[in-house]
This record gives sequence, C-alpha cells and structure tokens, in this order.
Amino acid sequence: MTAPAADHPASRATRRLTAADVAAAGRLIAKGGLVAFPTETVYGLGADATDPMAVASLYAAKGRPSFNPLIAHVLSLEAALALGRFDATARMLAAAFWPGPLTLVVPCEETSPVCDLARAGLPSVALRAPDHPLARALLEAAGRPVVAPSANRSGRVSPTTADHVLADLDGRIDAVLDGGETAVGVESTIVACLDAEPRLLRPGGLPREAIEAVLGRSLAEAVSDEAAPLAPGRLTSHYAPNAAVRLDATELSAGEALLGFGPDHGLGAQAAAYENLSPSGDLREAAARLFAALRRLDASGAARIAVAPIPATGLGEAIRDRLERAAAPRG
Repeated sequence: MTAPAADHPASRATRRLTAADVAAAGRLIAKGGLVAFPTETVYGLGADATDPMAVASLYAAKGRPSFNPLIAHVLSLEAALALGRFDATARMLAAAFWPGPLTLVVPCEETSPVCDLARAGLPSVALRAPDHPLARALLEAAGRPVVAPSANRSGRVSPTTADHVLADLDGRIDAVLDGGETAVGVESTIVACLDAEPRLLRPGGLPREAIEAVLGRSLAEAVSDEAAPLAPGRLTSHYAPNAAVRLDATELSAGEALLGFGPDHGLGAQAAAYENLSPSGDLREAAARLFAALRRLDASGAARIAVAPIPATGLGEAIRDRLERAAAPRG
C-alpha cells in the first residue's frame, strides 16, 4: 500500500538578505517559502501560518521530531483577534506587553486561517506580536500571520545572529533576513489564557514578575502534559477522533474508513470513507493533510479508521507519533 517516502528538503541556494530586501522576503513567505528573520528574542524560521505545505516544509527543514504547536506572529492585537479568542486577561496582557517577548495561547477562532498543522491539531492557537523593526516589516510585507520557531536544526542552540542560522540551515531554507544580533537572546515567555487561571507554560524573555504585576496576582503553574497538552502537545489520547484507530493496516474490515498513504491498490474503493495523505508517498504532503484528513474521516461516522503503513523516517516519525496517540487505549 505504500510508496517510497519523500520529505527531505531539497537543497537550495539560501540567500542572505538585508533590510532593503524585506519586501522580497515577504513575497517569498507569501509564495510558501522559508525565511529566517530576527525578532527581539532569537531568529525565527518563518513560514506562512495559513499554508500547511509551507509549515510541513518548515518541519522538514528543522528536522523537528514532533508536530509541536507553533507560534503565529502578527502585527497587533487587532490582527490577533481574527485568529484567537481573547478574554479580559489576555487582552490586558497583550495591551501591556505587545509588541514584545510574550506569547499568548488562547482558544482558536473557528474561522481562524492558521492551519491545523501549525496548531498541531489543537483547539488553541499561540500568538505573539514581535518588537523588532525587521520582523514587523516582514509581517507587513507578507500580509499574513507567520509561524516562526527558532531558526536552527532541532535540538541545536537557538540562533541569535544570521551566521548562526546559516550554520544550521544553509541549503535548507530560501533566505535569512540579516538584522544583526538579537537583543533578548532567549525565547518568548508563553502564558496560556484558556480559562480563569492564566498559566505560565514557558519562562522566557519577559519576566514572570512583570506579568504578575500587571495581573495583580500570581500566575498558575502549567499542569502536567497529560492534562494540558498546550505547548507542546503530549497528551496520549488528545489527538484521538471519536472513531477507533487501527495502524499499519494492509486490508480492511467491513465498515472501516481508510487513511491511506501511497498507492492504495484498490482498498480505497472498499472503504466506508477514504482519505489519502499522499498518493505519491510524499511525507511533507502527508503531514500537511494529516489533521484535516482525520477530522473528515471521523465526520463520516465510521466506527473505525484503518491507517495504511507509514514509514517511521523523517516526518513519518512525527506522523506516526500523532497516529499512535490517536490509537492509544482510552480509559
């Protein structure tokens, strides 16, 4: 049922751009390209947050082992309101600290264009308005929210100069927008505003004390991953649809839906419902389609979803991780 898997980023000439080239950098992102750029914290690897193929290419370029929620960068609270639902606390924090090194995790708007893959399939979205002139100029030029995890290979030290970016990603991304050394040097602080208790998910460039001074109370601590898979998501069964999930299926039982990968050898026609992540066996395409395809199959009403074998290499490892979570026994 499978075909040779492909997800390795094609070698490309990585351009070093300057502030004078920011419009060209914005066009690259709008066309699905990958552009590293400076924020006040560290250099981020930018991709169109609304384009699942661009986000999948970003994961491949970083060699990121799992589909963690990515932060979508915007220019303002007004822009963020089209993407997420801000309660009074979230609005207060955005008003106090944006633009700046604070990321807010809020419920995702139903009409939000931020793609499922950027949100790792979660019903929440992570948002930040950066305070760096080149980052802000790039967002304006791109004309869309831009996801931007740190611009390094996964597991490496976060980059604070364009040279750091090129040492890790030269030949794997389209361009780096050189804005000199970043000022803060550590990632943004992440606070979840999903209920009555704002929670600190990650300490970072904005001190806890400054946030608590604005709130007039202490931040709650993040609860365990099992209870709140927010950033990143690690709840074993969080990604489970209502239907049971069966992995590495090479044949179908009556009434099963099929989540295919590669040529289906006629099994799709036998399925109660059918989605193919990538008929050609392209793991980047499969990653881009994963969460939406699972939702559509679940909406079909089938009691069980059979999943074709997917190789555990490259992005396939992350795809299988999410599917294994979906297939986990539920208490």
